[in-house]
Amino acid sequence: MAQKRFIVEVEKAKGASEGRPSRGAVYRSLFAKDGFPAPIQGLDSCWDVFRMSVEKYPTNPMLGSREIVDGKPGKYKWLTYKEVYDVVMKVGNSIRSCGYGEGVKCGIYGANSAEWIMSMEACNAHGLYCVPLYDTLGAGAVEFIICHAEVSIAFAEEKKIPELLKTFPNATKYLRTIVSFGKVTPEQKQEVENFGLEIYSWDDFLHVGQNQSFDLPTKKRSDICTIMYTSGTTGDPKGVLISNESIITLLAGIKRLLESVNEQLNEKDVYISYLPLAHIFDRVIEETFIWHGASIGFWRGLCNILIIMQILKFDCSKLNNMKKGLTHGEASPLLDKVVFDKVKQGLGGRVRLILSGAAPLSAHVEGYLRVVTCSHVLQGYGLTETCAGTFVSLPNEIDMLGTVGPPVPNVDVCLESVPDMGYDALESTPRGEICVRGKTLFSGYYKREDLTKEVLINGWFHTGDIGEWQPNGSMKIIDRKKNIFKLSQGEYVAVENLENIYGQVSSVESIWIYGNSFEAFLVAVVNPVKQALEHWAQENGISMDFNSLCEDSRAKKYIVEELSKIAKEKKLKGFEYIKGVHLDPVPFDMERDLITPTYKKKRPQLLKYYQNEIDKMYKSGGKPPA
Repeated sequence: MAQKRFIVEVEKAKGASEGRPSRGAVYRSLFAKDGFPAPIQGLDSCWDVFRMSVEKYPTNPMLGSREIVDGKPGKYKWLTYKEVYDVVMKVGNSIRSCGYGEGVKCGIYGANSAEWIMSMEACNAHGLYCVPLYDTLGAGAVEFIICHAEVSIAFAEEKKIPELLKTFPNATKYLRTIVSFGKVTPEQKQEVENFGLEIYSWDDFLHVGQNQSFDLPTKKRSDICTIMYTSGTTGDPKGVLISNESIITLLAGIKRLLESVNEQLNEKDVYISYLPLAHIFDRVIEETFIWHGASIGFWRGLCNILIIMQILKFDCSKLNNMKKGLTHGEASPLLDKVVFDKVKQGLGGRVRLILSGAAPLSAHVEGYLRVVTCSHVLQGYGLTETCAGTFVSLPNEIDMLGTVGPPVPNVDVCLESVPDMGYDALESTPRGEICVRGKTLFSGYYKREDLTKEVLINGWFHTGDIGEWQPNGSMKIIDRKKNIFKLSQGEYVAVENLENIYGQVSSVESIWIYGNSFEAFLVAVVNPVKQALEHWAQENGISMDFNSLCEDSRAKKYIVEELSKIAKEKKLKGFEYIKGVHLDPVPFDMERDLITPTYKKKRPQLLKYYQNEIDKMYKSGGKPPA
């Protein structure tokens, strides 16, 4: 940590005390060396973000959707800030006319759209808690969220209405009103009314409050504006309470960061809304663009981008020049014009910032994208609990490849030692659990004070991720403290829960499941039950000893099939299926340092021991060799 180019030390390291592990020095962004960005006068809530932009940029295009022409996406059709505001006021009046006001939970369910944003802004205006509903957390998650958050009114994409109705009758204990972003069929209307609820099409709902007007309540920074549910490790989703202050504090930090690297946003910028608004990352990015009077266009499907593969042979020279300190614009202007411009035009011709979150990009993919897109490709890191952005890499800093960059300029960060895993925050290369402090932090888990106290300690949020400070002040994510990890498509896997499920297979004595953020599927090391595997071999006319059976591709295929059977029975998601196995005839043992004296798996040691087998399984796509 001798260089520390992009961070400044604000507190010295501390040794272990009061039962807490030792803590490394506290750092913050170099761009906040003179203090965090000051609060912006008059900006006290997310409603103020939108309201102030309407006043400043009334005729600017705000929300755009592609028209469908002959069944195909056509050009974007835009609503101005003032046009959006007028609809938001109608939606808000209708919400209030139905009897819902401050503190009421309002669900929003569906793909990103102008109606999604307008429903959210109506919640912001009248002090309702916006509660995104989404099914990526598993079957029953929408029903759980409605019941746990006590959602009274829900807006839903037209095609999601049938899914919403599947939450009946349990959800009807709380849910009283449903609004479709499109139309409502007579059958849907009848079914909803049978439960004593009301359902409206979007157009009909806009007229519900047309003859009424309601004063907007005074909103404070400390007010909760949204409850976003995030996956639990093995239990139910957790409702993350996010305040106005968390979001507007982050916006100020993003503004300071972009200005510091000469990439500030302006009203001519356009953001393509692709990641789900149900996640905090997209929510805060869209708030950022709204704050700048910029435009948001909603994605309607895959873009056909022709990338000529011959460019692969050119990227090394440009990347090498970038590694010598040249900016991406200076590194190879001729190749940019002749070759890489094809990629740039395929992305629309105006892209200058590409931000990657969730699962990490591998260093070679990140470097490749920086070369061929002719734009800044930045990796970021954050959690719902930290209001998304906590770290982000910087433009033209090629030595940040493979890292998530330094902290954003509105948080303090430190590492806390994790002795059980061998990570020491006080070493010359500090490693430990990433802990975050600042006003971007969440206000707690809804109805789960116990879980809140587990992760919020003395003002520090413990992320559960293991990081390593780099000499330039960037952070590299190297491990996960808890046994949950994220696959390359961004899906979380609660590994202990899966091991408990797969461990029920009669032919499996013990199983260790592995996955990482650079791969899209899971693999496992299995100790098979000797008698069960030998019985299967006998039935299939296979004659060999147990050790040889464990090396046989047919036996591996059989075990994978058995694992798939229980995965289907337990209704596991596709990414939770085991795609490849290595069969070890020798049970996990203490002699090889693979388990503790209490028979708990020592995961870092298991990975080290079986690394070659893991590599083989991923290289073969999970399929055993023929």
